[in-house]
Amino acid sequence: MNLDVMFFINSLLLGLGLAMDAFSVSLANGLCYQDIKFPKASLIAGTFGFFQFLMPFIGWVLVSTVAKYFTFIEVAIPYIALILLCFIGSKMIYEGVKKKEEKDSCPTKPLSFGLLIVQGIATSIDALSVGFTISSYNVWEALLSSGIIGVLTVGICLAGVYIGKAIGTKFQNKASIFGGVILILIGLEIFITSFF
Repeated sequence: MNLDVMFFINSLLLGLGLAMDAFSVSLANGLCYQDIKFPKASLIAGTFGFFQFLMPFIGWVLVSTVAKYFTFIEVAIPYIALILLCFIGSKMIYEGVKKKEEKDSCPTKPLSFGLLIVQGIATSIDALSVGFTISSYNVWEALLSSGIIGVLTVGICLAGVYIGKAIGTKFQNKASIFGGVILILIGLEIFITSFF
């Protein structure tokens, strides 16, 4: 394994950028469900972390298997990573800028496990594209990178639930903008370093 400093920095930055959607939903959960205790907060954060771990690894598996049969894709990977991360990042920035505060956006039903699974999938589906970003990794590096993303997401989401309980969702759109900027910067870094 080639675990240099850039490996960990990229994994942490990817985790930070990808976790912002889950962080926003965690803020909303904390605001809407004020009676959340630590076990439920841990379940929320763990669910988001699990899906943020799983999706990049699934993406890596898909890219790795496709790349074995279509070697010309390897040349296109930096371009695909740039396009996907810039698209996702731009979408997050757009949503953060355009998001308007709703007076009563809280659901009336309690937070069920089924709803939590839906939230976890919805906030992590874009992480499939990270498979292109980490396509040069071997299986253990891909697992470690995905694990770092997942663990970081757990911490960020746990904080999000408690911040939401304390101050509400006024920072929700700023988190989305911040995450979007990080993903765009990672896309540019992958694209530029592929030529050097």
